[in-house]
Amino acid sequence: MREAYRLAVEALKYDEVPVGAIVVRKNQIIGSGFNKTRSSGDPTAHAEIVALRDAASRAGNYRLPYADIFVTIEPCTMCAGALVHARIRKLYFATPEPRSGAVISTAQVLDNQSLNHRVTFEQGLCENECAQLIRDFFAAKR
Repeated sequence: MREAYRLAVEALKYDEVPVGAIVVRKNQIIGSGFNKTRSSGDPTAHAEIVALRDAASRAGNYRLPYADIFVTIEPCTMCAGALVHARIRKLYFATPEPRSGAVISTAQVLDNQSLNHRVTFEQGLCENECAQLIRDFFAAKR
C-alpha cells in the first residue's frame, strides 16, 4: 500500500485526485497507476484502470489470475467491475469512498451473486494517511 500511496502523491503533480493503485502477483508489482482522468481527458483513467492496463500489457493477457490490487481508496462501480473482468484475486483498499465507493459504501458490486468471478477484499491498510491525502486535496479545491 505504501507504493500505491506514493503513486497517489504523484497524481498531485498533475492536479489529479490523489488515488494510486498497484497490481501484485507473486510478490512482484506487475502494474501501477494513478488517476489520469483530467490530464488525459479520459473518464476511464482511474488509478485502478491504469494499473490494470499496465499489468495486462506486461502479462500479455487481460486476465490477471492470482493477482491482487492495492488501491488508496474504495473503487467505484466501473473499477470494481473491471477487477471482476480481470479476474483479480483480492482487492486491498485503504479508505472508504462514501459518495461513489462500490465495494462497501454505495453499492456492494463484488457481492453480486450473479458474477462469474469473486474478488475478495480487505479494507484499512494505511487508512488514515490515504484518507487525509484525499481530504487535503479537496479542502484545497474549496
